[in-house]
Amino acid sequence: MSHPKESDELVFFVNGRKVIEKNPDPEVNLLFYLRKKLRLTGTKYGCGGGDCGACTVMISRYDAISNKIRHFSVTACLVPICSLYGAAITTVEGVGSTKTRIHPVQERIAKGHGTQCGFCTPGMVMSIYTLLRNHSEPSTEQLMETLGGNLCRCTGYRPIVESGASFSQSSSLCRMNREGKCCLDKEENELDNKANVCTKLYEKEQFHPLDPTQELIFPPELMRMAEEPQKEVLTFHGERTTWIAPGTLNDLLQLKMKYPKAPLVMGNTSVGLDMKFRDVFHPVILSPARISELFIVTNTNEGLTLGAGLSLSQVKDILADVILKLPEEKTQTFRALLKHLRTLAGQQIRNMASLGGHIMSRLSTSDLNPILGVSNCILNVASTGATWQIPLNEHFLAGTTDTSLQPEHVLLSVFIPVSKKWEFVSAFRQAPRQQNALATVNAGMRVTFKDGTNTIMDFSVLYGGVGSTTISANKSCQQLIGRCWDEGMLSEACRLVLDEITLPGSAPRGMVEFRRTLIISFLFKFYLDVSKQLNMRDPSGYPDISKKFLSALEDFPLTIPHGIQSFECVDPQQPPQDPVGRPIMHQSGIKHATGEAVFCDDMPAFEGELFLAVVTSTRPHAKLISLDASEALALPGVVDVITAEDVPGSNGSEEERLYAQDEVICVGQIVCAVAADSYTHAKQAAKKVKIVYQDVEPVIVSIQDAIKHKSFLGPEKKLQQGNIEEAFQSVDQIIEGEVHFGGQEHFYMETQRILVVPKAEDKEMDIYVSSQDAAFTQETVAYALDVPKNRINCHVKRVGGAFGGKTSKPALLAAVAAVAANKTGQPIRFILERGDDMLITGGRHPLLGKYKIGFMNNGKIEAADIEYHINGGCTPDDSELVIEYALLKLENAYKIPNLRVRGRACKTNLPSNTAFRGFGFPQGAFVTETWITAVAAKCHLPPEKVRELNMYKTIDRTIHKQEFDPKNLISCWEKCMENSSYYLRKKDIEEFNQHNYWKKRGIAIIPMKFSVGYPKTFYYQAAALVHIYTDGSVLVAHGGVELGQGVNTKMIQVASRELKIPMSYIHLGEMNTVTIPNTIATAASTSADVNGKAVQNACQTLRRRLEPIISQSPDDSWEDWVNEAFTQSISLSATGYFRGYEAHMDWEKGEGDIYPYFVFGAACSEVEIDCLTGAHKNIRTDIVMDASFSINPAVDIGQIEGAFIQGLGLYTLEELKYSPEGVLYTRGPNEYKIPSISDVPEEFHVSLLTPTPNPITIYSSKGLGESGMFLGSSVFFAIADAVAAARKERGLMPTLTMDSPATPEQIRMACADQFTDLIPQIDSKCCQPWSIPVA
Repeated sequence: MSHPKESDELVFFVNGRKVIEKNPDPEVNLLFYLRKKLRLTGTKYGCGGGDCGACTVMISRYDAISNKIRHFSVTACLVPICSLYGAAITTVEGVGSTKTRIHPVQERIAKGHGTQCGFCTPGMVMSIYTLLRNHSEPSTEQLMETLGGNLCRCTGYRPIVESGASFSQSSSLCRMNREGKCCLDKEENELDNKANVCTKLYEKEQFHPLDPTQELIFPPELMRMAEEPQKEVLTFHGERTTWIAPGTLNDLLQLKMKYPKAPLVMGNTSVGLDMKFRDVFHPVILSPARISELFIVTNTNEGLTLGAGLSLSQVKDILADVILKLPEEKTQTFRALLKHLRTLAGQQIRNMASLGGHIMSRLSTSDLNPILGVSNCILNVASTGATWQIPLNEHFLAGTTDTSLQPEHVLLSVFIPVSKKWEFVSAFRQAPRQQNALATVNAGMRVTFKDGTNTIMDFSVLYGGVGSTTISANKSCQQLIGRCWDEGMLSEACRLVLDEITLPGSAPRGMVEFRRTLIISFLFKFYLDVSKQLNMRDPSGYPDISKKFLSALEDFPLTIPHGIQSFECVDPQQPPQDPVGRPIMHQSGIKHATGEAVFCDDMPAFEGELFLAVVTSTRPHAKLISLDASEALALPGVVDVITAEDVPGSNGSEEERLYAQDEVICVGQIVCAVAADSYTHAKQAAKKVKIVYQDVEPVIVSIQDAIKHKSFLGPEKKLQQGNIEEAFQSVDQIIEGEVHFGGQEHFYMETQRILVVPKAEDKEMDIYVSSQDAAFTQETVAYALDVPKNRINCHVKRVGGAFGGKTSKPALLAAVAAVAANKTGQPIRFILERGDDMLITGGRHPLLGKYKIGFMNNGKIEAADIEYHINGGCTPDDSELVIEYALLKLENAYKIPNLRVRGRACKTNLPSNTAFRGFGFPQGAFVTETWITAVAAKCHLPPEKVRELNMYKTIDRTIHKQEFDPKNLISCWEKCMENSSYYLRKKDIEEFNQHNYWKKRGIAIIPMKFSVGYPKTFYYQAAALVHIYTDGSVLVAHGGVELGQGVNTKMIQVASRELKIPMSYIHLGEMNTVTIPNTIATAASTSADVNGKAVQNACQTLRRRLEPIISQSPDDSWEDWVNEAFTQSISLSATGYFRGYEAHMDWEKGEGDIYPYFVFGAACSEVEIDCLTGAHKNIRTDIVMDASFSINPAVDIGQIEGAFIQGLGLYTLEELKYSPEGVLYTRGPNEYKIPSISDVPEEFHVSLLTPTPNPITIYSSKGLGESGMFLGSSVFFAIADAVAAARKERGLMPTLTMDSPATPEQIRMACADQFTDLIPQIDSKCCQPWSIPVA
């Protein structure tokens, strides 16, 4: 037998340039190669698992058979470099740059304000760019599918979608009105006609048109390679793994016989995840990507044969095309598959994952396998010298050994038969999120009737998500054969299926009752679907289903968000050069879109640089008995292992150690760190460190545990006004209750990153860090190294999202890295992977709120006694401040004359929770709105009436005795009522609910009084440094950090106004502790306020110095004045300083003027829920916010939208799950779901209230970074309203306290019905649950 020729040369192109790699390492992915080898750092690391889209690039391949070039987006973190033979890669740098030309995609996403922190922007650009390479005028549906695999934590998506939709000529951004015009046109014109109201944040007429002829051409050399394919075997030997890519099917079969355990890797979306996250090791990997037999497509009268190598995207397109050509009755299976393919994973994963890989992985959550399994599909299989067929049925999917598919066999193709006339196939799924989320439960169902009857001849049901594999209800189905398709059959089917498919109370992934309910809810949906189709075929022979049930069959559509953003136009008398009040693009917007914006890990490597990987505790509470690093130190590339003994100074504080010392107090606490010459080596070595623990009791995980053990982080805090005891005696009614509020992960797109560079002398050290608080980082590192602060210089250029999570945590992590750098004497790069970041750094505090409320029958609340406990985790961090803020702000917009609130932070064995956008207010005010809603229900009053009745009306004092004027609060409420057409829509909703039993709509309007700032005056101080150079250019430095909130853009606007020069003259570089010392954290919505005052102060000083020269020569240019000042030896550099707002709080007296001002707002949201699955659709949101005089309306509206969507996630989607031992399960976007593009309300309107003076701040502006977060609760209470409507119709008590977040599980189980009644409740005493609540 002749051996095929071998080659070890990998050839591909990147941005038009040829790349040749000899023997590349199979374990190296494209993301690493681009960033570290080619130094193309625009492509970002966000999660490492293909779920966030930050690393999206475009791959182009030429198909010699069709003579077409295929462009498709992929996540570079999952693409093995070895798989790229013959491919052309385009990264964001290849699309356009400031050095060459800006591509229209980049221009529109930047100028359309679709970028804030900018970390996700290159991925967004690449997804839209790839779409445009395939469809120059894409439909909005294509755009929504394209962006479904990209996550953003800052913007709220609306401006990103709008930027992409600007390329669409054929589809309107919204539904058309009767005249065929956009329904927004009239509203925008009406707003524009009002006095000085603007609705344009940018001029889209100025966008450059898309010119497809200007794109990079596909390399002709790759075309020739594809047309004349070499059949040699590509073999690449890495450090541990060998990659073999055969050129013929025969070679592949021979190799599979030789290496039967070697996986076949096409898209690497399954094997890659196993290798990365589950430590699965494969010494040999086979790549069948060049085997043409795996890409066949054959369409016959009997059905469709699809090659196993086809990507899921290709399968989706093929099915869509076939469905158009065949009669509907033949396409039942095809349509069921297509339905799931539209939302399965994200676009990038669908482009990568193969049909064969999806089938062969046999994942329990597979969306396609249950459909294929019920549809009599056939697998075409081959091995050396033979081919045969295997039924794709429940036995195959269960992985039973008698299915005749052995390790040396290869799946060639899949045959999917057309459906028969009296055969019906449907697919169902419910997931935590509509797009890009693994199903909680899914199902494929098929029934065949005796011709012309409703008598069951064949019945097949398969479920995913309810076992370790796809599960069949075969026994139940067999017992139903011969039955008529009627309600009696349905009742029997539900009983049989529940008996056959069981889930123990401790089942992995939890949600046992919910998942069992979905099993029969899907069965009911199938019953309705088939009944409807039977009636359509023979209306006289088969009864129609009730019109009230019809909506149960409709899935929520993927709709593109649109809306109006309105704000006060600048005064016509304002000089055109003055940028204040104008919607200016983010200062780094273009660089974000081109990938040229440099983040911490984008910095070039320093000579001798080492990489750090940490070893974290696996026990929640234990003594450290021993640590053995000998095996780790013996591995290649490992330089050292660093422990607490290596800290020359302070190892953190007594309460929070840098490195664990003597004991560990949570899972995820850093015990030691490994420094090595590569991150791969460091990570491999970290797994070899052996730690011996001795467990310590008690292990405290939940708030209830902490209360039981009296485990607290500080004393109880209390505020009181009036006399609650007397008030409770005189009220008409009293209610008592409690509500649980889950935590939240920051999920900043850029994980924690630190680069430490020791200097050669004087123990100096440069710290490049992604931090909100450079001064605290400087201080912590100095204490750890036992050196003065003046030896440590912290640099922060920009931060890829923070939301409070980069206030205190980066300081600890920087100190860990600095100790390593001090010990090794070499630069240290410390980048947390997403899973480690989520495990180590904590998040928003879970809260348990208890309340006792006394009120009159008219809804007037006279007394409230409130108690809060928050889960602080294992160390204090900011927990005491958070509980203080929760108490100070709990009243929200309401005047409660007799009010007592007490609160305490609990100490538990969880990672320490920390600051998070809103800082206690989103939790505390949520509890308030919960009991407001409960009071309304008890009084049989609409919630909005009770809110209005109890709202502050006149100048008054808060619970902490601070005076304020609620005028703008009332204005926001009334304006939101008007903008949202609240009462008209509420009437429409009531009518909808009357006509729909299984779908319900709800609406809620929520007011907000948000207090901005810190409790101490010194927290508000700020400094700035402004230089004017002799060419007229200006350099500004200030103490704030650019987190994406636009503070640098606003500072340039301030300097431009004060110096009376164009913004183009002004540059703002990095923030560092040498230029601006003793800075305060960029937090609490105050950074633009206080740093703006400091920049203003410096600029006014400079302007005063120049005034004599200007008055003498008023007609000269700015450059002339500056040069004249220089010749007169007038200083052209000035510092600026702002002492801060007066703030104080006396907790003994329970009073203080803490906050400089309040931000008022209101939000109205409408939702629709599916009572059978718990899914919901956000239909519309209207927000009115009191921004006073906005310095930059585009930035401020972006902050409002982004905060609202993050709040929407907090209240409805984002669920942290912990084991009973305190282990965090949800450590990445695969398990933890933040909002995606499909979660944005279909209509999303934001209006800034007509400005009123706020003289205490710069230009009467207000800080809006945090306040919008709480308004996301309007979606929660709209869901609660819909649930109440469902419960009322079912004869249940409509008042049901729902905990936050309102996940599909909560919604479904709250809408109790005949199906939930069939599910027995789990006895928690019988088994330990998989996860437990910690609030």
